[in-house]
Amino acid sequence: MPVNLTAPDPASLLPVAGLRLGIASAGIKKPGRRDITLIELAAGSQVAGVFTQNRFCAAPVTLCRQHLAHGGIRALVINTGNANAGTGEEGLKRARQTCEAVAHLMGCAAEAVLPFSTGVILEPLPIDKILPALPAAQTDLAPDHWSEAAHAIMTTDIVAKGASRQTQVSGKTVTVTGIAKGSGMIHPNMATMLGYVATDAAIAPGLMQQLVKAVADVSFNCVTVDGDTSTNDSFILIATSQAGNAEIADAAGADYAALKAALSDVAIELAQAMARDGEGATKFMTIAVEGGRDQAECKQVAYAIARSPLVKTAFFASDPNLGRILAAIGYAGVNDLDVNALQVYLGDVLVAEKGGRAASYTEAQGAAVMREADITVRVVLNRGSINATVWTCDFSYDYVKINAEYRT
Repeated sequence: MPVNLTAPDPASLLPVAGLRLGIASAGIKKPGRRDITLIELAAGSQVAGVFTQNRFCAAPVTLCRQHLAHGGIRALVINTGNANAGTGEEGLKRARQTCEAVAHLMGCAAEAVLPFSTGVILEPLPIDKILPALPAAQTDLAPDHWSEAAHAIMTTDIVAKGASRQTQVSGKTVTVTGIAKGSGMIHPNMATMLGYVATDAAIAPGLMQQLVKAVADVSFNCVTVDGDTSTNDSFILIATSQAGNAEIADAAGADYAALKAALSDVAIELAQAMARDGEGATKFMTIAVEGGRDQAECKQVAYAIARSPLVKTAFFASDPNLGRILAAIGYAGVNDLDVNALQVYLGDVLVAEKGGRAASYTEAQGAAVMREADITVRVVLNRGSINATVWTCDFSYDYVKINAEYRT
């Protein structure tokens, strides 16, 4: 079961002025499953995105990149149950057909539609099921359907993921709401997921890409479940410009900082929820690396620990076999790392220092921390002033079972 995670109260997901969501059933993988989500954007909305770095990226990712270059995005369409990845030219053709059908319904150009897919790779997109479901999704459009959309985009997720914040920007109340899906095949760059965060703030178009990347880097690019980077990762930032604030045009200003903080809070909550809901997860782990020379080496060490199957299975067993953490630090790739200078903590317990086991450490201390559901591993490198944090989960028997049975 998810680790200290429950689905958000639908009433807590605040509507964003200028945006409506509609849900429908296409029965792509399961009959009656609500697996189509349509998102309508007000004219003048600004949209930016970051996508998977997997070279075998899905057809909808390719199309999204092309359509974002055109600008003027008016709609998003999301299907679950089929990734439309590894489908070649036919996959692109079917993604375009989906965009054209949405454009016909919404009265916009096909280039103004962004398509997204998630599910099984290497299977044809069932356009014969998707297209007939789109009118029902349009009929269902409403500003308060965030919770329904959060459920509709789920695949192996157990819990729907959504969050909202409000902040003040140039004297106006600005709303931020986001949803995401992700439970397995999660590792940057991006973290494997679909994520959509919207605000009614007015932002200069030239700042959108900078902002979406900055938000992704402190959230979705700091989570790993299993070290596998998906073909379909997409994180989309939408600004509808309906809040009435003075347009944010200065990345160094207080308004930009306030909005970035609210967006980041929502995205971090969603990213952590994905690790808490990792496939088969029983533990949520925060890997904090401190005192590095730069972000790159801090993340190298953090990810070496976070994606190690030996570390993750030890945490599942609540076994303080903490030499596995030292081994991961050692092979992380920081070639001039002085292991005699660093300290390793499990929770508040000093485990290792001066190149070996801390004199004060006892097995009972480690076992007590390992029995907790939320655990922090802290590595102090003592070679600089830079820190980085990564979130992950353990590997349980159920992770193998879920992925062995993924297509059944």
